[in-house]
Amino acid sequence: MEIKPIVDCKTVLGEGPLWDVETQKIHWIDSLGNRIFRADENGNGVESWSVPANIGSMALRKDGGAVLSLADGFYLFDFETGKSELLHRISHAGPTVRLNDGKVDKRGRFVAGSMDTTEEAPLGVLYSLGTDHKVTQIDDHITVSNGPCWSPDHKIFYFADSRSRAIWTYDYDLDTGAVANKRKFCDFGPEDGLPDGATVDAEGCVWSAGVYKSKIHRFDPSGKRMQVIDMPVVCVASVMFGGPALDRLYVTCMLRAPVPGVVETGPLAGSLFVIDGLGVKGLPEYRFGG
Repeated sequence: MEIKPIVDCKTVLGEGPLWDVETQKIHWIDSLGNRIFRADENGNGVESWSVPANIGSMALRKDGGAVLSLADGFYLFDFETGKSELLHRISHAGPTVRLNDGKVDKRGRFVAGSMDTTEEAPLGVLYSLGTDHKVTQIDDHITVSNGPCWSPDHKIFYFADSRSRAIWTYDYDLDTGAVANKRKFCDFGPEDGLPDGATVDAEGCVWSAGVYKSKIHRFDPSGKRMQVIDMPVVCVASVMFGGPALDRLYVTCMLRAPVPGVVETGPLAGSLFVIDGLGVKGLPEYRFGG
C-alpha cells in the first residue's frame, strides 16, 4: 500500500472526492473555500471554479454540468461558464445550518443532508432532490450530515451523523427514494475519529474517513471493522475510489479543523491524496438525472 499527496491545493475543508468514469477525471471541493476542483487521475492539469457560498457536496449531471448543495439550497452548475443557478432554496431551522454531504442514487436522485455548523444542535435534515427537481425530507434531528452511500444492490442506505459517533443504515426503497427501519451500523470510539465522508466498494464494504484522528476505516456489510489506515494528516474528511480500474482510493482533508480543540499540523494538510495497492475496487458513481 502506498499513500501519497498528489495535489497541494490547501483546501480549508477538502471534501467530496468524485471520480467520473466518462471523463476519467477526479473532482473534489473546498467546502469553506467555496471552490470546485478537477484533475486527471494523477492530480495533473488542475482546474478550479468558485461558487457563491459554502459548498457541501457536488454530483455530476447526466445532461452535463453538476448539481451542488450550497449553504442555502440546491443549485445547478455549468463548468463552461462557471455559473451556479439556484434550483431550490432550503428553509433551515436556524442561521447556523447549511447543506452538507450528498450523493446520487441509482435512479438519479441527489440525497444530501444539512448540518449545524457549531456541531452542537440536532437541527439538520436529510433531503432527497428528485429528477423532477422536487425536494423531499426523508429524515431529521441530525447534527452533522455526512457519508451518504448505498449498498451495491441499493437496498441499504448508509448515513453518518458525525456527532453521534455512528454510521446508521436504513432500508432503501429505490422506487420511491424513501427510507425506513433506521438502525446502527457501527460505532466510532474516541481514537477512531468521527465518521465523515464515506463510500462503498465492489464487495459491499463501507469505507469511512475518521476525521480528527488521521484514520480511514473499512467495515464489512455486517458492520465489523476490517481495516484501519493511518493517514499523515489529522483532519481526513472523505474518500472515493477512482482511476481507470476504480482501484485507487482518493482522500480529501482539511487545512485546519472547523471545531475547537483539534490542531492540524504539517505541510500536507489540505492536500488531495491517493492510496494505491489496496487490492480493492470501488463502484462507478451515478449522475443526477435532473
